[in-house]
Amino acid sequence: MRISAVVGSMVAGVALAVATACAPGVQQSSSTPTGPVTVNFSSFKGKHMTYLYFTDGPDLDATKAAITRFEQATGATVDLQTVPFAQLNTALQARIASHTEPEVARVQDWHPYAGELLDFTDYFGKSYPGEFTAGAVGTAEDAAGHMYAVPSDQTINGPFVNADAFAKAGVPLPDASAKWTWQQFVDDATKVAQANHMPNALTMDVSGNRLSTVLSEYGTNLIGPDGQVGLDQVKTEQALGMFNGLLQSDKISKDFWLGAGTNYKGGNDPFLAQQAPVYLSGPWQVGAFTKSAPFSWRAVPDPCATECGGFPGMKMMVAFSHSKEPTLGAAFVQWMNRTENQRQTDIDSYWLPTRKDLVASGIPYPSHAADMNIFISQINSTPAPDFTAVASPAYTGAANALVKEFDKAVAGQEGVPDCVRNLRDQVTQIIKASK
Repeated sequence: MRISAVVGSMVAGVALAVATACAPGVQQSSSTPTGPVTVNFSSFKGKHMTYLYFTDGPDLDATKAAITRFEQATGATVDLQTVPFAQLNTALQARIASHTEPEVARVQDWHPYAGELLDFTDYFGKSYPGEFTAGAVGTAEDAAGHMYAVPSDQTINGPFVNADAFAKAGVPLPDASAKWTWQQFVDDATKVAQANHMPNALTMDVSGNRLSTVLSEYGTNLIGPDGQVGLDQVKTEQALGMFNGLLQSDKISKDFWLGAGTNYKGGNDPFLAQQAPVYLSGPWQVGAFTKSAPFSWRAVPDPCATECGGFPGMKMMVAFSHSKEPTLGAAFVQWMNRTENQRQTDIDSYWLPTRKDLVASGIPYPSHAADMNIFISQINSTPAPDFTAVASPAYTGAANALVKEFDKAVAGQEGVPDCVRNLRDQVTQIIKASK
């Protein structure tokens, strides 16, 4: 295995664990196949491929081990190349233009590379998408059912609580299977904050993705299942009106929210500083909290309004049909996302699974397994349109617009109804521009 950095400084790279298994047949092609392609995992000895990767966590060591096992099992070699996420699209587009595509890349959205990707159902059958949760696979297919990516890991937004503060206040934590309404969520957080002399009841990352959680729980979304603007006027007013009320009453710090401007700002610092007993974020915080939290904490289920669950973030693996070894690339992706391999990846990297069987069984994480499995339990509770929305090429722009426009309502520059109407217009234009 070779590990190199490309397009800027090296970043920590990939975690995908592997084990052994095989599938029948062999065929190599440098173009999109016209029919089914058989894949023989024993035929790759001496072959070489490149995996272009960005990292968003402490997963380099797990990736090295995973790729080594793949190489030992197949006899192939993998050149793992890391690139900063901000430069990933530029790097891939440049390689496509120069006909030097990698065999495989890790991406958040496959649409920018449409026309260059192989269809995994051509290699592993029409039933292959059924191995993954409906929400996850919905981000990887086109309208005709072509699977141009394999969902490899995901996140689900959800709350953390200061368990010590809840205990001191005599407020019980919600049961993992219970529905915690938004009213109960706020009321309990307020009681705990008051009992512990904390200035705020809740904190949340200033993020369009995190704010999308609130929209989802009120039954609406930035982008609808048809790819057009979502944002039901009444439901969005209810969601943003409720959240704005929390800011205006300082149950969530208004100064903190507006102080971020239109930039992302994490709510982890005020949570760790015990300025609020509840923090809405996601499972990527578990490792950091394990090391740095000066109090006992727990993950708890998302609050519900008309819907429950959180809001997803998705990572996926794609394979390029015009690379030097497209079948090896397809095999690598499929191998990395088999049950035993994805399970080990999730254990080593504290990722959430995308496979149906692993979501159903849970993951035996080495620490804070109960907390991580709370997030897993929210995957099937999260409405399917959320996954469609986050997979849209317009989602990032729409999420940024959400924060920018909502800030005007928080600052008193416009009412929530006008905020929603203006946001709908902006999202409509962002969708048009993304096509």
